[in-house]
Amino acid sequence: MKKKELDYFTIDGGVGGNQDWFQNVVMYMGGCAAATACDCCIDLARRKGMTNLYPFDPQNLTREEYVRFAMRMKPYLKPRVGGVSKLWMFTEGFGRYLQDAGEKKLRLQEFSGERSAREAETFIRQQIDSGFPVPYLMLKHKKTCYKDFTWHWFLCYGYEETKEGFRITVATYGEASSFLLEDLWETGYEEKGGLIGISLS
Repeated sequence: MKKKELDYFTIDGGVGGNQDWFQNVVMYMGGCAAATACDCCIDLARRKGMTNLYPFDPQNLTREEYVRFAMRMKPYLKPRVGGVSKLWMFTEGFGRYLQDAGEKKLRLQEFSGERSAREAETFIRQQIDSGFPVPYLMLKHKKTCYKDFTWHWFLCYGYEETKEGFRITVATYGEASSFLLEDLWETGYEEKGGLIGISLS
């Protein structure tokens, strides 16, 4: 059985960034897409040497600089009524940020939540094996145990093949969580979110 986890960053003891740090009310309430994009940039700056993606020192992260960075990301993934609830909203906004940051090598790919859990497993495995985290959008879910992850963007940075199935490790609100992908993926609703693939063109 295989396990792969990216060497993910911490800030003030938390796993990744934390939306709860935002003092801007709009970002505090709906800045998850921007926070996920920020976390991607920091991760790629640290592990892939793409330091143009993060305007501060990626090897010495602070809460204050993370919040300042998130406010720079805000115009690209601006919180709005209904949220950043479509994959194209993320790829369009984050794509503009990458372009403005001078990063021309990265390509973003939308992976619809309407595809099967098995296909999602293959997609996530390929992304993590290639060294790229996976932005994940979940809209609604029938199971209340996922209530903190509904209508929310978060970042997947690891997976593990277990006897019970394919588990993914995700970060949001400064904490790591592990879920069975099939259970998380099968939301029980017609309206789906999905994944974003990041690759070198």
